Amino acid sequence: MCSNAVMKLVAIYQCLCDPTRVRIIALLAHRSLCVCHIQEILGETQVKVSKHLAYLKGRGLVEAEQEANWRIYRLNPRPSKLMRANLDALRACEADEPVLGRDAVRLRKLEDQFDEDGLFCSPNPHRQSTKTS
Repeated sequence: MCSNAVMKLVAIYQCLCDPTRVRIIALLAHRSLCVCHIQEILGETQVKVSKHLAYLKGRGLVEAEQEANWRIYRLNPRPSKLMRANLDALRACEADEPVLGRDAVRLRKLEDQFDEDGLFCSPNPHRQSTKTS
């Protein structure tokens, strides 16, 4: 029989064994995001992104809150010690993993479109950035 800690570790590894879920977790390690932004950054369909987010939420790795018409996702703010260790390892890989690096660059470009008051859903690619350097 497996201990509770082993079962928690297996659940974390089940979440991390899918490349799309790893990319989502890496993005959410930077900031909270709406499904539409994750979809845009990953170049995946809304259905696929939502399915993976539901999987991660069901296992307690991410949380969601409703903001107007959108669901905003973030990493669980109180991750287990096991999850924190895996997040640290994922962050360390980001610089060396081309896909994660490209996702981070896409996120930074998308952040230029976010509203100043934090309402950042439905990005408008034609909107001029209001940030000053």
